[in-house]
Amino acid sequence: MSAESVDTFRARAAAWLADNRHHAPRDYGAICPPDLVSEGVAWQKRIFEAGFAGLHWPAEHGGQNLSPAFHGAWVEECAKAGVPPVLNMVGLVLAGGAVMAFGTPEQKAQHLRATLSAESVWCQLFSEPGAGSDLGSLSTRAERDGDRFIINGQKVWCSGGRCSNWGILMARTNFDAKKHEGISFFLMPMDLPGIEVRPLKQMTGESEFDEVFFTDVELPAEHLIGPLNGGWGVGMAVLTNERGHIGASVIGLERRLESMSALGRGRGLNTSERQELTTLLSKGTAYKAMAQTQGPVASTASSLMKLGITEMMFDVSMLRADISGADAMLEGPDAMGMLSAPGARIAGGSSQVQKNIIGERLLGLPREPK
Repeated sequence: MSAESVDTFRARAAAWLADNRHHAPRDYGAICPPDLVSEGVAWQKRIFEAGFAGLHWPAEHGGQNLSPAFHGAWVEECAKAGVPPVLNMVGLVLAGGAVMAFGTPEQKAQHLRATLSAESVWCQLFSEPGAGSDLGSLSTRAERDGDRFIINGQKVWCSGGRCSNWGILMARTNFDAKKHEGISFFLMPMDLPGIEVRPLKQMTGESEFDEVFFTDVELPAEHLIGPLNGGWGVGMAVLTNERGHIGASVIGLERRLESMSALGRGRGLNTSERQELTTLLSKGTAYKAMAQTQGPVASTASSLMKLGITEMMFDVSMLRADISGADAMLEGPDAMGMLSAPGARIAGGSSQVQKNIIGERLLGLPREPK
């Protein structure tokens, strides 16, 4: 029996999604919001049982032993169907990627299949109040004490902290080394004594994120992943896989452009508003063309897309509020869009960091003074 081709798989996936999409939550993107976790977990279990989870993972860990091209086809078909391809990027990409690449055989056996089947739900414990885009400055401490580490510190902007039973943690284990050289990477059970999770209130009124406090948390040493003091390399290796498949990104951008076009329908825009909308649509079309020429492998050129689309969508939110006039001051989608738009300039790598990457790595400008 011949192996299934990517095209045949794509058709099979599209047919399954057509039959099952009514079971899925809305397509929330890379991070499952707290109010959809139960639906997201049920959807991930359904994906796993149907054989569409971990397509490019080894079969012994619950995957399908297929090439990344099959996973790319799955992500694209999910984007077309308007459903999430996985429960959560943190678990299925970052935690799973770290365990796959750096985990011991015992860690792989414990975590990989459980992550695919949504028995394990993961959060990311990286950012701190004083170490967001500059993770090398983190100060959460993990001090070795025999066969355990004692964890003290604070993490912030944690997605899913209150609904996860595991977390991936970066903490400082060598306090005399240069900042990047003294960090280790851990798999953290979120039910250990001394862990406190507090929802963060945003100016939108929602609490999508949490802050997490560690007070003398006793973490068994076998939860270290990768080499001691080598956590920076582990973290950077898995973060390079954070970006979604380029085909799905193009589909998402096309839907944003359709939504932008609808802004002008039946609203009687004035000359200035029409010109602004036309400018934004032209920018979006250019970003779509850039994405289509980039290819399937993410590169530093992705910073151009991240910066450009973030700023474009910020301007769209402001234009939408201007068009709505006084109604944008009332509770509703226009006001919510205006309040939430600035957050995109920080999430997933701040606009300032993207500008540094573009200047230093693409344009060859001198590095920013430290």
